[in-house]
Amino acid sequence: MLVSGGADSTCAWHVLRELGYRVSALHVNHGLRGEEADEDARFCRELMDAEIVDGRGRPDVARDVGMEGVAASPARPGPSEDELRAIRYSFATDRLRATGHTASDQVETVLYRLVTSGRPTGIKAKREDGVVRPLLPVWRDETEAYCRANGLDFRTDSTNRDTTRGLIRERILPLLREIHPAADDNLLRALEQRPTLQPALAELLGSTAGSKRLDLGNGVQLVREYDRAWLERGPVALEGAVRWGDWTIESELAGLKVRGWRPGDRLAGRRKKIQDVFVDAKIPRSEREAWPLVVRGDEVVAVPGIVEAEGITAVQTTERTTDDRSIEIRGRADMRGTTTANDEEGGSRGKHGFPRDTKRVSD
Repeated sequence: MLVSGGADSTCAWHVLRELGYRVSALHVNHGLRGEEADEDARFCRELMDAEIVDGRGRPDVARDVGMEGVAASPARPGPSEDELRAIRYSFATDRLRATGHTASDQVETVLYRLVTSGRPTGIKAKREDGVVRPLLPVWRDETEAYCRANGLDFRTDSTNRDTTRGLIRERILPLLREIHPAADDNLLRALEQRPTLQPALAELLGSTAGSKRLDLGNGVQLVREYDRAWLERGPVALEGAVRWGDWTIESELAGLKVRGWRPGDRLAGRRKKIQDVFVDAKIPRSEREAWPLVVRGDEVVAVPGIVEAEGITAVQTTERTTDDRSIEIRGRADMRGTTTANDEEGGSRGKHGFPRDTKRVSD
């Protein structure tokens, strides 16, 4: 338990012990308030048997700055709140760590971030580094009442009112409560009204390990490969003509489908990966996810414009917005198993495996 000696962390330390958890305390002394900081450390050691660690940070940071996060001067550099937070959370990383943040801290954070960024974001119940905040549903006056009811002393930081958080706590929030007595609850409600990601979507986007896909419904899938993600249409049965982006693909063969590229795809009956086919054809990485593949089961039988297959025809077109409303045929792949040009090696085709001559057809 990361403890400061205040009512919130003292309450959290005591409650967790009462609930049967094996709890140890850790106090980080930033040395910013001279004797008062030392008294906080002494209090935590005596009450909670806390381990005291030196959190003074950079050598050039003044040790007796009057407040946490105070603006620094060139002659007297002071640590920012972010720097101090990073120092605190750099200790005991091999253990499950908890802090005493409460709903009152959450309200102050929401208000601060609304004013500074326009976004109603708050304190996370669990940080990315594993630090948890078990008292987020509890208000500060409740932690103080708990300490008094259980005979627990706690410390009060005399410099809190000089910080930005202190300004919000001591001056701004009381004015907001004059406007409406439920101001604190309403600020918390701003968090509840934020759009939230579905758990499966959050899990997919929250990691960059390996590859994963998620069905979003209506034939659309979200695909992530390491640190890149894209939307992909689901497989579409190739019955007659299928439109896929700029491509129109036709075939009378049975059992074929059209879908997007997936990591690990290989050409049917060959060892060559589709990724290598794209590289050889100089297809930009940004275009590969949207490029259609013709498949039978899990096997790729054709890559329109690049790898031909008998009985499959594909045409790539781009709509023009000129007055004649013409359509430019950018490429045509008549996939009838030609032996005069190997599309993977170039031959008579131009970039991306398209014919070198471009035709125009008017309405």
